[in-house]
Amino acid sequence: MKAKPFIKWVGGKSQLIEQLEAKLPADFDNWENVTYIEPFVGGGAMLFYMLQMHPNIKSAIINDINEDLTTCYTVVKQSPDALVESLKQIQKEYYSLQNEDARKQFFLLMRDEFNTKQLNPIDNTTLFFFLNRTCFNGLYRVNKAGLFNVPFGRYETPTICDPNTIYADSELLQNVEILTGDYQKTLSHAKGNTLFYFDPPYRPLNNTSSFNDYAKEAFNDFAQRRLKEFCDQVEAAGYKFMLSNSDCSDMFFDDLYAQYIIERVWASRSVNANPQKRGKLTEILVHNYQATKQTLRA
Repeated sequence: MKAKPFIKWVGGKSQLIEQLEAKLPADFDNWENVTYIEPFVGGGAMLFYMLQMHPNIKSAIINDINEDLTTCYTVVKQSPDALVESLKQIQKEYYSLQNEDARKQFFLLMRDEFNTKQLNPIDNTTLFFFLNRTCFNGLYRVNKAGLFNVPFGRYETPTICDPNTIYADSELLQNVEILTGDYQKTLSHAKGNTLFYFDPPYRPLNNTSSFNDYAKEAFNDFAQRRLKEFCDQVEAAGYKFMLSNSDCSDMFFDDLYAQYIIERVWASRSVNANPQKRGKLTEILVHNYQATKQTLRA
């Protein structure tokens, strides 16, 4: 695989790819002219994997409510040369700074410029990449006003420009339609053999573990129930879906998705202020088909 996520993203699925592959429909590789839809694309680990490993996917649709993120995808797709040159410039400028205080001041200046929301797509994406590489833990978080507010990450020479990844991703994105906004409009793009993969903002395991502030709109329990109703629409239309979320001790999702197949997969938690709370934990995986690739192997 050459293409991979071009940004860091909390909840990215790189570590779960093999487990997710095993939970695809048993006959997925025999489907023809597949349409693949990700209504919450995030960092795109599953997208890039699926497009490279499953040539029967003939069209793909991605969506996210985060306009800065979808602008990134559009710029990587349409203007990789201009983006690479712009990233090289800002990387050179950052590397030339002599001490941590100078780097922090530069970071804060770029964060303020990004938050003006008045930049052209190339400059906006350049700063999105820069902030993603230089902020604390590569988090993307905004306040209620929709302004990026993650603090400085204290990295001396992070890889801000990775031309190989950008060009590989750009090539793969040529047949991908990029949408911005509410995920519900993705249903109108489904046709024939369609697989939806939902990776929404995760429901917090407790009151202190919320990292789902990717947009100023909260993804609360009401939003989780609305998503379940959308899954019902996908099911009624005759399409297949797979959905990831947190494995909450109150059995919220077990109750919500009781009519579907619910399984657990193992994931590593790396984002927690308390090192003692990092490590392995389960996530739920919901799907609306019985036989998976894994059941075929058993």
